[in-house]
Amino acid sequence: MQDLLFVASKVLWWPLRPGTAAILLGLLGLALLWRGKRWGRWPALAGLGFFALIALLPLNQWIQLPLEDRFSRPATEPARIDGILVLGGAVEQRMTEARGLPALNGAAERMTEPVALIRRHPEARLVFTGGSASLAPGALSEADVARQLWLDLGVPAERMVFENESRNTHENAVNTFRLVQPGPGETWLLITSASHMPRAMGVFRRAGWQALAWPVNYRTGYSVATWMDTSFPVRLQEFEWGFREWVGLTAYWLMGRTDALFPAP
Repeated sequence: MQDLLFVASKVLWWPLRPGTAAILLGLLGLALLWRGKRWGRWPALAGLGFFALIALLPLNQWIQLPLEDRFSRPATEPARIDGILVLGGAVEQRMTEARGLPALNGAAERMTEPVALIRRHPEARLVFTGGSASLAPGALSEADVARQLWLDLGVPAERMVFENESRNTHENAVNTFRLVQPGPGETWLLITSASHMPRAMGVFRRAGWQALAWPVNYRTGYSVATWMDTSFPVRLQEFEWGFREWVGLTAYWLMGRTDALFPAP
């Protein structure tokens, strides 16, 4: 059942992805107009209108702001940290495999912040969770890339633990809980992108974790410059990321994988 849900999520996301859906809608409208159906102008205008709104309005900011503001980082760092949980999604497996060097994407803070934390907290364990989110995984898992990167950055091998089977946030939470078996009263930080934190916290709580949110990789702000000084491709990509998180929150809640529709601190 888990495999079926994983495949379905990947297959359904392609037509539901806002940019793809807008293109399909526009093509449908053009096909209808070519066949003499005047009402085809409406789907064509809807598809074109979506891209115009992305270009003219900070929709990428509006859709992500509530997600990123949901969980704030604590004002003071805990005096003792027993472990640091790092979710996959920041490494590029295929590029690493092709070039032989650890490659990171726009969520690179997921991988750099834990290194700074573990240097300040010699008592902490560093746990990475991530296999491959692809339907056709390559030779390297995300955990393989993370291990190579952190070893290159000087993190001692004996302080790191890797979970390399999970394909999504739900499996991240369940697999790492089974692997690590955190003790009562331990302090664990959960590191992931700020917009992904509500879903991650809901899922990890449901799996039994009592982790402290430690968001990174913020993509929103409150100044006009932050809202407008972004290229169209980046705006579209970030809007799709935010849309995907809202869809994921709803789907996980309906499946009982998260403790609330919109988890809160």
